[in-house]
Amino acid sequence: MRGDGDFQELVDEVSALLGTPATLEDRDFRLIAFGAHDSDDEAAMDPIRTRSILTRRSTAQVREWFEGFGIARAREPVRVPADPAAGIHARVCLPVRHRGVVHGYVWLLDDGTDRPLDAAMAVAARIGTLLAAEARAGADTGRELLGLLTGPDSRREGALAALRAALGRVADDDFAVVCVTPWDGGDDEASDPLPGPRALPGAVAVCAVPSPPGGLAVLARARAADTVAARLLESARARGAAAGVSGRRAGLEGLPESWREASGAARAAHAQPRLAPVAHWSGIGPYRLLTRLPTATDPAVAPLLDAAHTELAHTAEVFLDCAGQAGRAAAALAIHRQTLYYRLSRVEHLTGLDLDDGEDRLLLHLALKAARLR
Repeated sequence: MRGDGDFQELVDEVSALLGTPATLEDRDFRLIAFGAHDSDDEAAMDPIRTRSILTRRSTAQVREWFEGFGIARAREPVRVPADPAAGIHARVCLPVRHRGVVHGYVWLLDDGTDRPLDAAMAVAARIGTLLAAEARAGADTGRELLGLLTGPDSRREGALAALRAALGRVADDDFAVVCVTPWDGGDDEASDPLPGPRALPGAVAVCAVPSPPGGLAVLARARAADTVAARLLESARARGAAAGVSGRRAGLEGLPESWREASGAARAAHAQPRLAPVAHWSGIGPYRLLTRLPTATDPAVAPLLDAAHTELAHTAEVFLDCAGQAGRAAAALAIHRQTLYYRLSRVEHLTGLDLDDGEDRLLLHLALKAARLR
């Protein structure tokens, strides 16, 4: 596959054709390449372009502004007006497409000069061909990753061999799996597109895993796993999602277990706010066990989980979290100790459990924690 140098050459070609610096971003507004800028020419830069070059990405607000002018649907150059209040200069956007699919955008600051945009669009089409080839390669590794994570044993051996061949020497690195959930991987316009490894430095393969447990799975170099999780959660369409990060493993053989850890950690992040937004398998405590258990409610605890008894269930959970110490629990709940005792007596009446009995306490505590995972 061709590399970033080819993209740089094509961006330089656009810049030369039009006599103005151009930048190239993928469809997720991640910077790929940019033309040389004259540091003395203030018109060649604005805060948005400066930030894009320095951080190699744009904010969700910037993306929303530009997409509001229909650039994701356009097949011809789009002129975007300035927004002086936001420090945005007027721009020309050249959609980068291949076979009708948008893969990115070439950007020019618009000074009103007539330029040969037809020739530049021809170069943009060549860029689209390269980006489409990258996307196909990413889809291939994603397909093999999905087979390795969730496929039957008969398929996993072949998926492992294919993924190892695709990654080459990288396959022997230390990896972690990142799970982001929920992630809508459908095909409509409201769905979250699968991000490519280019948009996630440190990631080597990405796939959408159907439910259960579902989510976006990313195979990342272990040292970059936290950064990958954070970048995914920054996405506007990932709002409300949580991420889980597996333990670190050398090579690819342990990836099915890594996926179970990552998806379990993501479930724990949804269940327990203090673990959110990114939970690590090593740090989720009892949820390491609970996420491995079948989803079932103990019949004794079921009445307490009724919506009418939310306050009682919370009281019982805090009391047990405080190791049964009434003073600590009352302080945590900001209630009088006698109120705590009254609520606990109601819990015992509803469940038939004896909170002076260690095994009954264990049953209740596990059941309350497990209920958070539903």
